[in-house]
Amino acid sequence: MTDSLILCLVICAVSFLIAFMKGAFGGGLAVIGIPLLSLVMPPLEAGALLAPLLVVMDLFSLRYWSVHTWSKPDLVILIPSMVVGVGGGTLLVSVLSAGWVGLVIALTSLVFSLLYFAGGVRKGMGVPSWRMGFFAGSASGCATMIANAGGPPLAMYLLSRNLSKTIYTGTASIVAASGNLLKLLPWLLIARVDAAFLWKILLAVPFIVFGVFCGFRLNQRLDQQRLFTICHALLVLLSVKMLVSAVLILGPELFGPA
Repeated sequence: MTDSLILCLVICAVSFLIAFMKGAFGGGLAVIGIPLLSLVMPPLEAGALLAPLLVVMDLFSLRYWSVHTWSKPDLVILIPSMVVGVGGGTLLVSVLSAGWVGLVIALTSLVFSLLYFAGGVRKGMGVPSWRMGFFAGSASGCATMIANAGGPPLAMYLLSRNLSKTIYTGTASIVAASGNLLKLLPWLLIARVDAAFLWKILLAVPFIVFGVFCGFRLNQRLDQQRLFTICHALLVLLSVKMLVSAVLILGPELFGPA
């Protein structure tokens, strides 16, 4: 199997998988994009390619999760805080390692998820919380800018709101789309936008369309309690993945030289 064929297969598989999660749950799996694409291309090129792919996914995802599925009171809190978080993440890239950011977010999200399964957070908040919403939105913006890991803090807040599955997924979709759009320009400034770059995006589009459609159909088939249980389980897995990655990055700082 040639290197070019392997490259195409990985791009298509990653595009389908992340798009599927966007259609089904509003996102949450973009964090695996750069690590998987880095198997076949340099990490910086992988991040630059993933940025426009995520925007394309959002465009198709929002066809299903339109304005009627958004929780406007939560968006009033989450969108401005997302802008603050993306701006802060841009600054933190030069001063704070992705490892420390990932460690804090992973531990917070993991504790929240485990509390859910222990029965500690089943009762949702009656009204949007500015304090929790601002923390979640800014943490999501910061994490998505640094490592495409904005899903866990956003899910942590929205799941605690006890929204319907439709409003939960629609709100998660538009907030994630806002973050992806905000970070597109910085990544495109990094990318070398040539014919090969554009062909990779075009190659992924059919798999994005199919992935979003399959995810949306799954969402429609799941009852609300099962959907939220799956969301919490995914949050646990993503948090553990972020935690392991952060520990590997911070190994020398946390445990000293090997």
